[in-house]
Parts: sequence; structure tokens; C-alpha cells
Amino acid sequence: MIIVLMGVAGAGKTTVGQLLAAELGWTFEDADHYHPARNVEKMQKGLPLTDADRAPWLETLRALISRRVAEGKNVVLACSALKDSYRECLRVAPEVHFVYLKVTPKILQQRLRARVGHFMTERMIDSQLSDLEEPKNAVVLDGDESPEKIVGEIRTMLGLAEIP
Repeated sequence: MIIVLMGVAGAGKTTVGQLLAAELGWTFEDADHYHPARNVEKMQKGLPLTDADRAPWLETLRALISRRVAEGKNVVLACSALKDSYRECLRVAPEVHFVYLKVTPKILQQRLRARVGHFMTERMIDSQLSDLEEPKNAVVLDGDESPEKIVGEIRTMLGLAEIP
């Protein structure tokens, strides 16, 4: 199974994803690590990415997911996956499940203001929110909750509650 934790910057994808993967004994991947250098530089300058900027990144992630599915590996992937077209690109097999961490703008601002050493800053939240197309085919969870509660809900919703 591939669980794609999606949402805007500051939704808690990495925090929740690392905790979930650790509980399940699965591999954790952060899509941010697969951005080309030019994308990171652009975001560091507070410039939003375009669909053209994201295309090579999405193809890299698609290949990663395809490889993990072929290997029979379970993975938790933290990835913004903001648009329906991005999610369709990543939905390479029935094993891919999307979990949307929906967070209020106020909490997003607080989290991003407190973030240190990451290229995605508070300045970028408006562009992320304007690009976001809320998913219709995903588990939707309240990202304002604690990471532990969210992980428990994901496990229940995806039938993973009994896995040690």
C-alpha cells in the first residue's frame, strides 16, 4: 500500500507521515526531497510554482510510486498533491490511497511562522491555498488535531488498526 498524505504546506504531512510509517514499520518518503533545485530556489524566493515547474517533480514521484508498488513495498509519502491532475498522475495503481490533511488557514499560518530551515514559508500559503483542489476520492481528516490522533484515524479508516 502507498499512502499519500496530501495538503498544503504546514498541514502536518511530514510529522504525521513519519509517525505513521514508524508505527507501521513502513518506509517514509518526503516529496519535498525530490524537487529539482530550481523549484526549491523559486520557492525560497517566495515565488509560487507553476504546473510546468511541478511536471518533472510529479513524474519523478510517479516513477518512485510505481517502483515501490512493483517491489511490493509499503510506503507513506508526504506530498502536497494540490490538484486533481497531480493526484491522477500519482494514482498509478489501486494500492495508492490519498489522505487529505485539511487544516484551517489560521493554524497553517501559525505552523509556517514557527517553521525553521524549510524552503516553504508563510509567504507561500496563499498560492498553495489558491492552487488547492480539495480531493473527492480521499480520506479527509482534520489536520488541526494532534499527530497521534490523526495517525489513529488513518489506521482505522484504511483498515490498518490491527497492524503492530
